[in-house]
Amino acid sequence: MDRIRAFLVAVAVVTICGIPQVRSTASDHRYKAGDEVPLYANKVGPYHNPSETYRYFDFPFCSSAPVKEKKEALGEVLNGDRLVSAPYKLEFLTEKEAEIACKRKLTKEEVVKFRKAVSKDYYFQMYYDDLPIWGFLGKVEKEGKTDPADYKYYLFKHLVFEIHHNKDRVIEITVRSDPNALVDLTEDVPVDVDFMYTVKWKETNTPFEKRMDKYSLSSSLPHHLEIHWFSIINSCVTVLLLTGFLATILMRVLKNDFIKYAHDEESADDQEESGWKYIHGDVFRYPKHKSLFAAALGSGTQLFTLTSFIFILALVGVFYPYNRGALFTALVVIYALTSGIAGYTAASFYCQLEGTNWVRNLLLTGSLFCGPLFVTFCFLNTVAIAYKATAALPFGTIVVIFLIWALVTSPLLVLGGIAGKNSKAEFQAPCRTTKYPREIPPLPWYRKTIPQMAMAGFLPFSAIYIELYYIFASVWGHRIYTIYSILFIVFIILLIVTAFITVALTYFQLAAEDHEWWWRYVLPLWWVYRAVHIHLLFVLLQCTVRHVRLHANFVLLWVHGLHLLWLLPHARGYRLPCISALCSTHLPFNQV
Repeated sequence: MDRIRAFLVAVAVVTICGIPQVRSTASDHRYKAGDEVPLYANKVGPYHNPSETYRYFDFPFCSSAPVKEKKEALGEVLNGDRLVSAPYKLEFLTEKEAEIACKRKLTKEEVVKFRKAVSKDYYFQMYYDDLPIWGFLGKVEKEGKTDPADYKYYLFKHLVFEIHHNKDRVIEITVRSDPNALVDLTEDVPVDVDFMYTVKWKETNTPFEKRMDKYSLSSSLPHHLEIHWFSIINSCVTVLLLTGFLATILMRVLKNDFIKYAHDEESADDQEESGWKYIHGDVFRYPKHKSLFAAALGSGTQLFTLTSFIFILALVGVFYPYNRGALFTALVVIYALTSGIAGYTAASFYCQLEGTNWVRNLLLTGSLFCGPLFVTFCFLNTVAIAYKATAALPFGTIVVIFLIWALVTSPLLVLGGIAGKNSKAEFQAPCRTTKYPREIPPLPWYRKTIPQMAMAGFLPFSAIYIELYYIFASVWGHRIYTIYSILFIVFIILLIVTAFITVALTYFQLAAEDHEWWWRYVLPLWWVYRAVHIHLLFVLLQCTVRHVRLHANFVLLWVHGLHLLWLLPHARGYRLPCISALCSTHLPFNQV
């Protein structure tokens, strides 16, 4: 136990240290009058599809000085951030009025490119002292015009920066475009553009520690909180109903059997067996494809541990708004450090099932999650490269991820597998398994696999449905999700509901004399996984077709869905004791 605690502490410390914190050129964010405050241009993309983003200078902007790329952490690159020095110079406490940043003569092709961007409501994102700012590239004049050919397209050439400071620290920054400084892009003709900017400084009493609070206010508004709490109350009602349902089964249906077999074994033996009592010799027969089953259990344990650590870091405030790449860094680091858990769990359980080729099982465990993830990444990264989007990972980043997998993940997986193989744990069933499996009687249609999947996944999905809307709006929209405490409560409710519905369906399956339950206990979570993706497909279809582009952030939700699919540990933990109780109450261990 002490070793486990030490390992968990080590993972938390390493993860927190590895997550990129808010930082600027000045490490303490303190400046003197006239000091240069770092301003970085990040990306450009359509407002209606924030996942589709491009480098700032992929568009024909200009700069009076050589463009310098900012060195970024792993998480920032995975997040699609590509920061470069902006063409505007915003020195601390230095005001400027209509100063020219640079001049450029736009060619006919560049005018067309800007016009297409303006027609799709493209916006830009910058960071000033690690504070995010946004603005639109231009506007479309449609007033009094019904024919799109008569629309007028304008490019904003004058930006006005308003910066608030508290003594020697930058607290807030906003940017707006001068509506009177426009460049007409309607015609396909070369245009001269003078990019200008104005800087205004104001003093504020807001402390530096609270300068990020305004970015999280949108998700904490009263009407949003009411919806979140309504979702939680709805889920709690579901839990209470399931609890009463299970209590009815266990107290009324099984109580009489427990009492009868515990006090009058002779008369019980004379009675004809039926239902779950009839298949006591087949319940603990090893599942088919036990190597794959053990590998799934190991991967699920690792992903469950990963999720737990992510929630811990979120609840302590590590993932505050616009802490660039913090979540991705945490995912990579924790997944690498917890691979030993997957190896230990898979190898230990595989050996308990009397498996012999534990090396093959270990290889399967290592590739069961990373294999599909790698294939998905290759496809999405190829699409991103084809579109020249910022979601495309550089070759150097891919090499770093490969080295982490080869030098950290794989060795820990092997060490965990060796420890699991040598743990010498035995599978202790409360009753002996018969030599030949009993034939399963024909089942009605509603007891077969597909209907059971639908019934098993409906309640868990209904418990998280409302919260999924906010998660999707954060991943593919402009919303910021910061209410991690409510998300953690919903996650706990999801586990409870899934465990309860799993126990109930297990009882019904055994009562129908169907003893092949091992693989069926992944169905509730598997159906939740499918329901999440069906809902995701519905969300994407609501988008305008011209804005729908594949983005590497889809990998994040795919990981989330697969994580639900392989979350087996809690199902195993709730299910095996239930079956053991049924069998141990009915028969002694040595009875066939």
